[in-house]
Amino acid sequence: MEIKWLGHSCFRLKGKNTTIITDPFPPNLGYAMGKQSAEVITVSHAHPNHSFTSAIDGNPHIVSGPGEYEIGDVIILGLSTFHDDSKGSERGKNTIYQMEIDDLSICHLGDIGQGLTDSQIEELGRVDILLLPVGGGNTISPGKAAEIMRKLEPSVVIPMHFQSDLSTSSLLPIGQFLKEIGISSLEPQSKLNITRGNLPVTTQVMLLQP
Repeated sequence: MEIKWLGHSCFRLKGKNTTIITDPFPPNLGYAMGKQSAEVITVSHAHPNHSFTSAIDGNPHIVSGPGEYEIGDVIILGLSTFHDDSKGSERGKNTIYQMEIDDLSICHLGDIGQGLTDSQIEELGRVDILLLPVGGGNTISPGKAAEIMRKLEPSVVIPMHFQSDLSTSSLLPIGQFLKEIGISSLEPQSKLNITRGNLPVTTQVMLLQP
């Protein structure tokens, strides 16, 4: 499978038969998403920076809430979480998605604003690749992101939703999360090609460039 970060919380997950786009964003965020086509779009919450579905071609199936979905050869589990640490009283709800594609389990946390409960961690089960917001703002802090990473013990962590040279949003830079996990710097990669057979044995953080 090929994983490409398009910017903000948006990824293109390209499997053998199915392409998924997560949380598509509008042009005013500073990133250039380019012309994209997909069979499936996942939307974590209704904010325009995470739900700009009209930009994606291919007449995709839009998944925008909790539940179990089977679309082609992809199985998706959407779990309801809160967009803040006050049980949703400030910013409402967020959906995290566990996606089974090409024998890989990928978890996209969307704009989660809370720590994961034990029951949520149990329901998610195995997480091979974690797409993790690390820039604070309307989502978890870098410290809370590091805590979730340690609890889920994924094989690969790909940071998202942080301040970059291209971003017009007001988020924290990647360095604060890296400090939390004891890494001084990361060399960004253009994309990640990965299979079940070449997953790292211990958790590896990979930085993708948009």
